[in-house]
Amino acid sequence: MSPGIQKVEALNERHFICVEWEDGSESSYPCIWLRDNCQCPLCFLPSAGAHRLLFEDLDVNIVVKQVPLADRKKISITWPDEHTSVYEAEWLKKRCFSEEARAVMQADLFLPEGQYWGLYLQLPKIPFEEITLNDESAYKWLYTLKKVGIVLLTGAATRQGELIRLGHRIGFLRFTFYGPTWQVQDKADANNVAYTTGRVCFHTDYPVLQHSPGVQLLHCIKQTAAGGESVDGFHVSNELKKQNPEAYQILSSTAVDYTDVGVDYCDFAVHCKQRIIDMDSRGQAIRINYNNATRDTVFDIPAEKVRPFYAALKEFNDLLNSAEHKFTYKLKPGDIVTFDNWCVLHGHQSYPSCSEVTRHLKGVYADWDVVMSRLRLLRKRVLNRD
Repeated sequence: MSPGIQKVEALNERHFICVEWEDGSESSYPCIWLRDNCQCPLCFLPSAGAHRLLFEDLDVNIVVKQVPLADRKKISITWPDEHTSVYEAEWLKKRCFSEEARAVMQADLFLPEGQYWGLYLQLPKIPFEEITLNDESAYKWLYTLKKVGIVLLTGAATRQGELIRLGHRIGFLRFTFYGPTWQVQDKADANNVAYTTGRVCFHTDYPVLQHSPGVQLLHCIKQTAAGGESVDGFHVSNELKKQNPEAYQILSSTAVDYTDVGVDYCDFAVHCKQRIIDMDSRGQAIRINYNNATRDTVFDIPAEKVRPFYAALKEFNDLLNSAEHKFTYKLKPGDIVTFDNWCVLHGHQSYPSCSEVTRHLKGVYADWDVVMSRLRLLRKRVLNRD
């Protein structure tokens, strides 16, 4: 329950509205933002949660005409054209422009808190059937996936279709050139190194796409003696930044060419440029784009910068493979490993080739937009919060 309004007044030549709350705090709101976000039916479509007011009809220099305090639960503003806007106290308080309030809102919307891990990761595990039947378990799964980056679902049937059930639980899955789902097993004339028995080094999937899949789900149908490995790319990139800031700068600023050409669901010829370490405006890693198998022979940088790039990537790759950072595990038939493809790099050891299929995983992708949408809806349902 947010505090009531103690006082409201116009400031800065009436370009701002200052609200004094009953708890003693204050919030300042620009008039242009208030007018833009008028909640009346003429300006806002509640059924869609969308603006109706056209941006070209906004006056960026607008000032308030009157702002009487009708009661302590809302304010009413009259604008120069006599249009009236009413704002509930709770709605305003949540959207306070103070640094602290903005941080709380962003954390609530995007759940940015992450947990770094390495060799001693306690792999989170949740029974598969609980995910499909219970909202609390589904919420725990997606919340942990966002926070830790990897969750193991146990006890699924060793048949086709279980990943589709998870897709329906989330919303829908990501379609790629390899189809709606794909089979990871040894194939003759393989169109992907994952479809061979050789060792697959640490990588993220599909950096050749402008918007690579955010989440990967792998269902173990049949398993060999070889195990899989995962590593927290954000943790390792932070270690690189401490150990060699110049190498980090190179990998976070150099656009690397990726390519994927072949035939699967359809024929394809995909090319893309990605930085190995993608950063946000604060310099924090937000996505790792590293797949040695699909790095192109084309490299669009000056010749004198090639060797420093290779040296930086070698140092990053060595850190990925250091014993203290990588977590080794072996899926059992019926296990489904779900992980953040923007953060967690994965690979597997080699295994003997033979005439029959000895290792069979089924895979699908999901986008983070879809996963986060479901997570917010489940949080509202389970925790009874907006």
